[in-house]
Amino acid sequence: MPQSLSLVIVHVIFSTKDRHPFLDSDTRPKLHAYLATVARNIGCEAYRVGSVADHVHLAIRLSRTVTLADLVQELKTSSSKWLKTQSSALAAFAWQRGYGAFSVGPLDLEALRHYIDTQEEHHRTRTFQEEYRAFLTKYGIEFDERYVWD
Repeated sequence: MPQSLSLVIVHVIFSTKDRHPFLDSDTRPKLHAYLATVARNIGCEAYRVGSVADHVHLAIRLSRTVTLADLVQELKTSSSKWLKTQSSALAAFAWQRGYGAFSVGPLDLEALRHYIDTQEEHHRTRTFQEEYRAFLTKYGIEFDERYVWD
């Protein structure tokens, strides 16, 4: 086969350090655009980026030439540096060390976009920790509470 083709869609989730509510309503749209640009610059497509005050969700088509770990590292490192330049209130900004990444089939992409678009609605009644535990359970990922949060 002369061509290498792929369609790998991932739902990536990561939180601010200690779930500190750094991401205010003015910062979020700029952060979403920045993260989409970072993904695009390394050959990935960001189908959707959304967040609330303490965490972010991304629906991304992973480039066949980029590892998931490299993608997340670039997203977190560059956005952390960028956020710190946006306001003195963000000078101490940091992302949590870890992240969650879950595979999504193409037929489920629209549902994921909707889920990301309605983050504020979900988090009126559910914390980030509750949401994240639910994803881990849904995808059958065993975890130890002592090591999930930092």
